[in-house]
Amino acid sequence: MDLSSQYTFFYPKPLITCRGKLLDFSETKIMGIINVTPDSFFDGGKYQSDKAILKRAESLIKDGASILDIGAMSTRPNAKVIGVREEISRLIPAIKAIRKEFNEVIISADTFRATIAKQAVDSGADIVNDISGGTLDSNMFEMVGELKVPYVLMHIKGTPQNMQVNPTYKNVANDVLKFFTKQVHQLRMKGVNDIIIDPGFGFGKTTEHNYSLLNHLQDFQLFDCPILVGISRKSMISKVIDVTSKNALNGTTVLHTLALLNGANILRVHDAKAAMEAIKIVGQLKNRA
Repeated sequence: MDLSSQYTFFYPKPLITCRGKLLDFSETKIMGIINVTPDSFFDGGKYQSDKAILKRAESLIKDGASILDIGAMSTRPNAKVIGVREEISRLIPAIKAIRKEFNEVIISADTFRATIAKQAVDSGADIVNDISGGTLDSNMFEMVGELKVPYVLMHIKGTPQNMQVNPTYKNVANDVLKFFTKQVHQLRMKGVNDIIIDPGFGFGKTTEHNYSLLNHLQDFQLFDCPILVGISRKSMISKVIDVTSKNALNGTTVLHTLALLNGANILRVHDAKAAMEAIKIVGQLKNRA
C-alpha cells in the first residue's frame, strides 16, 4: 500500500520568532505539559513544589520536549475558576524556577488573562498559550502585541464551565476555520506576527467533532502558522477504547501519529518520550515518500 497516495508529506514549514531566534518546524516540536494545579484531569496535584516542578521539567526535556507549557488553572470541563492572585501565586514561581534552572528551554505560559500573561513574560515565559483564543479577555490581543511574543490561538466554544453542554456546529471544521480567520486578522492588526493555531480538541467538541477536526487538520495550513495539537490522554481517546486517562497512552500515540501525518507542527503532551518516538517513526516514513 502506497501511503504517499494519501499523505503528500510536503506540508509547509512555517517559521516563528521566539527569544530573538527563528524557530522552524522542519521537525515537529514537543510541548511538555506541567500543570501546577491540584485538579487537572490527568496529573492534578503532582507538581506543587519547586522540587517536583523542576524534576518534571528535567524529565520532559530529557525525553525530547523543547517547549514546556506551564498551567496554573485547570481548564477541564466544569473546572473551578480561580482568582487572579491564586493563579499568579502558582504560575509565576514555577516559571521563575524553571527559567533559572533551564535557561535554553522555551517556556509557554498557559493563561487566558492578559495581566497574567504580562507577568509571566516578565518572569521568563517566551510564549502565551491562551485556551480562549482571545474570547475571555478582550485585552489579550493588545497585550500580546505589546509583549512581542508568540501566541497560541486556540479555539473553544463557550467556557470550560459550559463548553461540553451540547456543543453544536453547522460544520465543525469550517466553523473553526472561520473563527481562526477572524482572530488571526485581529491579531495581525495588533501587531502579533508569530501565531500558533490550536483547533482546541476537547474544548466545546463532542468525540465526533474531535475526530472530524483531526481528519481535516491539514485544512488549517492555509494560515501559514504552526499547528499545535493537544490530544494527550483526552476523553476522545478514552471514550472510544473504554479506558481511563491513566491507560490512554497507547491511544494517544495512535492519534499523535495521525496528527503528524496530517501536518501537526507541535504536539502538546504528557508523555514526551512516546511522542518523540512517534515523531521519529513518522519522519522515517516521510523520508521514504
